[in-house]
Amino acid sequence: MRTIRGRLAVGYAISLAVSMFVFAASIYVAQWPERFNQLDRRAELVSDLVADIVAEASQRLDRVVTRNPSTNQPGLDEGVAALLESVQDYVIILDSGGTILYTSEAPRASLTGAQLVRLAEVARDPVPRGHFGVIDLGPPVGQIRYYVRPIANAGPSVASILAGAPTIGVGAPRLLVGILTSAPIILIASIIVGYVIAGRNIKPVDTIIDEIEAITDGRSLHRRVVDMKETEELARLSTTLNAMLVRLERNFVSLRRFTADASHELKTPLTVLRAGVERAITHPATPPVVMEVLEETLVEVNRMSEIVDSLLTLARVDEGRAPLHLEPTDLRDLLGEIAETASILGEHASVEVSVGIPESPLVLPLDRARVRQLLLNLLTNATKYTRKGGSVTITCAAEADSVVVKVVDTGVGIAAGDLPHVFDRFWRADAARSRTGQRPGTGLGLAICQWIAEAHGGSIEVQSRRGEGTTFTVSLPRADVG
Repeated sequence: MRTIRGRLAVGYAISLAVSMFVFAASIYVAQWPERFNQLDRRAELVSDLVADIVAEASQRLDRVVTRNPSTNQPGLDEGVAALLESVQDYVIILDSGGTILYTSEAPRASLTGAQLVRLAEVARDPVPRGHFGVIDLGPPVGQIRYYVRPIANAGPSVASILAGAPTIGVGAPRLLVGILTSAPIILIASIIVGYVIAGRNIKPVDTIIDEIEAITDGRSLHRRVVDMKETEELARLSTTLNAMLVRLERNFVSLRRFTADASHELKTPLTVLRAGVERAITHPATPPVVMEVLEETLVEVNRMSEIVDSLLTLARVDEGRAPLHLEPTDLRDLLGEIAETASILGEHASVEVSVGIPESPLVLPLDRARVRQLLLNLLTNATKYTRKGGSVTITCAAEADSVVVKVVDTGVGIAAGDLPHVFDRFWRADAARSRTGQRPGTGLGLAICQWIAEAHGGSIEVQSRRGEGTTFTVSLPRADVG
């Protein structure tokens, strides 16, 4: 079981099963000797009853032992024998010479001749007060517990009586049988009841999990877990989680504020630095050697400016201070603007770039500047990572409730292990993704693209295979964005 609820239910059922087993075993052990004692007392009572019947018959009759005319063997009087047939237990009556005078129906039906002789042998020398014993006659009867007593008031021809019963008929106590019979039903019911009870007890934990799952980004850290006062453990858990959220919120706010402040403070010196470098480059007296250094410096300054702008944008997004300015926009106009830039990028990178513009109008509620930034970022990445002679294609298609824009390149592709991270901030794939090392990226462009798409209520996905190119799919809803 993978859930705590299931494990608790199964554990409860197992503990109940063990308890029932121990209880049943205790009853079995405690009651088993008593069952044998009951057999012994019953054998004694039956022997006394038979002795009384035979003794009374000997007083009324001249003799209770007669001889069979055909076999000339001694035997109990037929009338007395008929009277004893009502006894269901094993009964054997012997004369003073050890000859069997009478055998009840039970031993006649279940014992062989040899087994009957073995049983009769134990009754030939009874002690004066009688004695109990056990004899194993083998299958199918097994052990027989018996009681042998002498009989002195039934005439000289009757010497002893054996009464007994096989132990195979001694079953477990009724309580034990009832427990074993009802055990499966009790266990199934206990699993169901335990599952329900565990679910009710764990429900507050599920509530905490749902609330924590809802706090998935830095913008929801102001939320708190409901204080669970049902149990001490849950109260401690909710208090600890809330304390952790307070610390996380404080740290995230500090980090956002630092990022926003640092980005804002860096914009001015970078602007001044770029203006100074551009002025120096255009000065006619600048030597060629210095000119080369200044051009490299200008490239790095522009790159730093891009990073600062991206950081400032993301910092405002995290703080919720980057609202969209939505207005009805024909996507064809944006694609037309992108096409002009695409031709320049493609020419510079020796890559064929084509932009497909639909014939029908595609009017959507868009922030024109942000969507243009999204498409340009994707286009720039595509040309950057496509080898010379490759191609980049932008297509647009209208669907039932959205418009899908695809940017497809024939570049180096992205490894399968890197795909889940392409939209992470400051993440960049390995050096194989870089075509020549020119136009190095910042690792923030795709994170901004993802925010722009999701802020419009849409989505962005990537499909790629190493060495076979990459496809970015942007889906924008046609309905108004609230």
